[in-house]
Amino acid sequence: MNGKELEIIVNESIDREKQKAFELNEYIFSNPETPHTEFLACARYAQMLRAEGIEVEEEFLGIKTAFRAVINEDPDSDIKIGILAEYDALPEIGHACGHSASGALSFLAALGLYRNREQLKGNIYLIGTPAEEFNGAKTVMANSGIFDDFSYVVMIHMMDYSQTHAKFMALAGFNYEFFGQPAHAAAAPWAGKNAVNGMTLFIHALDMMRQQLRDGSRVHGMIMNGGSSGNTIPDYASCQYMFRYSEKSYLDEIVRMAEDAARGAALATQTTVKITPPASALADLRPTPHTDAVIGEIYSELGVGIDTNPVTPMGSSDIGNLSYRCPAFHPLISISDTPVAAHTREFAQCMLTDKTKWAIEKGAKTISTIVLRSLFNPEIIENIKIDFNHNR
Repeated sequence: MNGKELEIIVNESIDREKQKAFELNEYIFSNPETPHTEFLACARYAQMLRAEGIEVEEEFLGIKTAFRAVINEDPDSDIKIGILAEYDALPEIGHACGHSASGALSFLAALGLYRNREQLKGNIYLIGTPAEEFNGAKTVMANSGIFDDFSYVVMIHMMDYSQTHAKFMALAGFNYEFFGQPAHAAAAPWAGKNAVNGMTLFIHALDMMRQQLRDGSRVHGMIMNGGSSGNTIPDYASCQYMFRYSEKSYLDEIVRMAEDAARGAALATQTTVKITPPASALADLRPTPHTDAVIGEIYSELGVGIDTNPVTPMGSSDIGNLSYRCPAFHPLISISDTPVAAHTREFAQCMLTDKTKWAIEKGAKTISTIVLRSLFNPEIIENIKIDFNHNR
């Protein structure tokens, strides 16, 4: 059987199985779980996969709400593909980033391929990657080296438009804690060392630093502790700041500049500063132009209209960390015919609509088709390697 024939058969399998993905989306949407607490979601994935006869490893890499499912293994092939599934929710507003649906989409793609595994070559896995919204598990997975020999990983994100790829900015965040010496603000202020002064000077230094940063840089943060009594020289103050840029290399320079500002502010105010990251740093998503063209062809064949506006940064995501270890694809698919911003209650309300069911089906067919074409057309894998080595 050639690749084109198999694409048709797998798409027919997806059509027959899509109700299972719709039910998975509805269950996870109705039981939203914040990062690192996705126990119900992970258990439901494992249950549904095992019901299909698929081997599942839970607590993958020691991450309690991660899993890996074996869709196909081929000892004669050096091609390894990971289909990624996300399923964490946001506090208070639930699945306002669409992970209930995007994960169900990946499940459906994997199930369609598994139904026809006798015709497959290559090694294919469905990998549950929790906590994308905070300190994402993909950073741990990237750092473990588990994906270093993968040909690529792929997932599709829900959005209010469709594009062949996404842009994510590199992100690094830090807590800056200033320590001083308490004293009575009226009776003996000279005996104190004002931690709030150190923090305030640091914040002003960041604002002055902004005008020297490259266009597209982002610096944003908040005061977390500004003292506890107005008549006491405060001995403790803290703030949290996040820094973003389109490329990790320059972000590292911004982080160094901020560290110099914090230590300089502490020195100027006779205080000390402690700098700690509250979560893992996120890398930018490395571009994959050859695969973007393949995805564009598939979208066109499936009737998915592509937004022709320039791709703009969407914020940051832990898939960027994976893209530094292996090629990573992250196209977008629309779940609304009208504009609706992600990370809003309105976006969450779209998750159970017919348009989102359409997106789950079309997205699953897109992923399965990417997989099949890369298995049957060696040129695609070679071009993926070219893009990845160029990024390096």
